[in-house]
Amino acid sequence: MEGITVQRPHARTALACSAALLLATLTACGGSAQADTKHPTVPEGVTAQAGSATSVHVMWERASDNEGIAGYDVYRAGRKAASVAAGKLMTDIDGLAASTAYTFTVRARDAAGNLSAPSAAAPVTTPAAAPADKEAPTGPTELRGEAAGGRTVTLSWGGSTDDVGVTSYDIYQEDSRIHSVPGTRTTARLTGLRPGTVYTFTVRARDAADRSSADSDALDLTTPSAPGAPDSTAPTGLRTKATARGEESLVDLSWDQPDTGGTIPAYQLFLNGEPTTTIVWGGTPPTGRATYRLTLTDPPGTRYSLKIRPKLPDGKWGDFSAQRTVVLPG
Repeated sequence: MEGITVQRPHARTALACSAALLLATLTACGGSAQADTKHPTVPEGVTAQAGSATSVHVMWERASDNEGIAGYDVYRAGRKAASVAAGKLMTDIDGLAASTAYTFTVRARDAAGNLSAPSAAAPVTTPAAAPADKEAPTGPTELRGEAAGGRTVTLSWGGSTDDVGVTSYDIYQEDSRIHSVPGTRTTARLTGLRPGTVYTFTVRARDAADRSSADSDALDLTTPSAPGAPDSTAPTGLRTKATARGEESLVDLSWDQPDTGGTIPAYQLFLNGEPTTTIVWGGTPPTGRATYRLTLTDPPGTRYSLKIRPKLPDGKWGDFSAQRTVVLPG
């Protein structure tokens, strides 16, 4: 019969032996992947701060691993309470009891499932429940700070008041909470930042009923560039003004253009972290301070965060400006 190949027993045996010999040869020469058995380093700097009578905010510093960190596991008294992805260095643990002492540890985890040893335990005691706390705290005042190197900044602010008491202060960077400190402190030290980058910080106070204050005034800080790195290409002095016009809202932006060694042909405008429009000049690009008017049709009270970045003379996008927040007027 044509088209059918019949293997004799001795031929099948020879093929099996050849496959076994090839596998043995590859294994002997290092052809098979080595299992990852190395454990990540232990997370350091673990802190636990009561956010309310029933929640605790746990933070830690980044760990390292020979193949890369896949995530972190947070333990309460030795039992896993939460797991987060590798990019997060904090989490909130809810559902706790008021006026209760807790301890938290953190373990790093790699893609092979290897866990680090537990971190040092971070103790915390939740405050008493405050059912009579019906008012949010006042907003922090006079936010100020300075860059202490390319990767660290220090912040300080005027304290808030509350009808019962301030439990904690939360530090936000572009509307994302990145740090918390106890309500008895009005300073914070932030690490893990990038050199040559503009950061916009705000602070909110929080009470035991988990109510947050309004934002403090925004503070822009630029970390120094790394040695030998090019200067920042971020626009500076970004200001916004929102006015109502019938059913529309007009947002006027103005900013100082960066020195890029050439003409900036366009800017990209981001709303709430998403690219919204490209600002292209109708004629000769302006020099010095630039302006742009944005028209929005969202309802009054809608909140937006805005930032821009320039298109550089070489065609690449430059650094982001500081972020500004606007609330559409009625």
